[in-house]
Amino acid sequence: MLSILIPTYNYNIEALVLELHAQSTACKIDFEILCYDDGSKNLEIIKANNSINLLKYTSYKVLDSNIGRSAIRNLLAKDAKYDLLLFLDADVIPVKNDFISKYIDAVSDSTNIIYGGIRYQEEAPEKNQLLRWIYGKKREALPVVKRNKNMYLSFLTLNFIIRKNTFDTVCFNEKIPNLRNEDTLFSYNLKQKQIPIIHLENPVYHLGLEDSETFLKKSIESQDAMNIFLREDLIDIKYTAITRMIYKLKKIKFNRLISVSHPYTAKLFTANLLSKNPSLFIFDLYKLSYFCYISKNN
Repeated sequence: MLSILIPTYNYNIEALVLELHAQSTACKIDFEILCYDDGSKNLEIIKANNSINLLKYTSYKVLDSNIGRSAIRNLLAKDAKYDLLLFLDADVIPVKNDFISKYIDAVSDSTNIIYGGIRYQEEAPEKNQLLRWIYGKKREALPVVKRNKNMYLSFLTLNFIIRKNTFDTVCFNEKIPNLRNEDTLFSYNLKQKQIPIIHLENPVYHLGLEDSETFLKKSIESQDAMNIFLREDLIDIKYTAITRMIYKLKKIKFNRLISVSHPYTAKLFTANLLSKNPSLFIFDLYKLSYFCYISKNN
């Protein structure tokens, strides 16, 4: 029936697995929970996570080395024994106690993939986590009606269910660098194959908020990855908002001016984004400026 697949790295997943195990047991379905640790070195976390091996139908395994976000998801899917694959990130927790049953009820014979959504806690975090929290609430935690307006780009890989034969058709690309944005490429490949994504109101809370500096670093890595996707013809330049803007700027040759100014504007942008009042408009300008800078010779 259901294989619940959780890739993790240096993160305690005890609470998540206990909740999923209890819900799946209550549904009286055949299930398994596979948790693969991508080469963690934190012995305290590994010891804590090993306790979930005591649960029936549950396995926690630490890989010998770090193989990356795409490869570990593909490995989990390969090892899964059931037809329905539920992928969850390690740093989430279901919002409601009918999370599993809601997914099961939503699946039909024609279902290929369902995305359940994400939420963030209402209470604002510490100042050094504000950028990630604001971005998540404004750009990611979207209701179904808004997600359906762009079924592919509103998809995130932290909470989705997919049939195994569909995943065999569109899996994660292991040839790309381990730099982020693998979910964008995955959604683009789904679109290419004309596999529709069903959007469901079945969210998880995102608990693992990075500090603003870490989030900025990851955002830069995402632009590096996207630049590689474009260079290798893995994705259409008109697929995302930022790449469409790059396309327009290059047509009027304005991208080079922005790229020249990037080393100077980046300092001003960063000061705002690390402040107690970070602006998503500034965040977008920062990413666009950086993208122009790294792609100026493309």
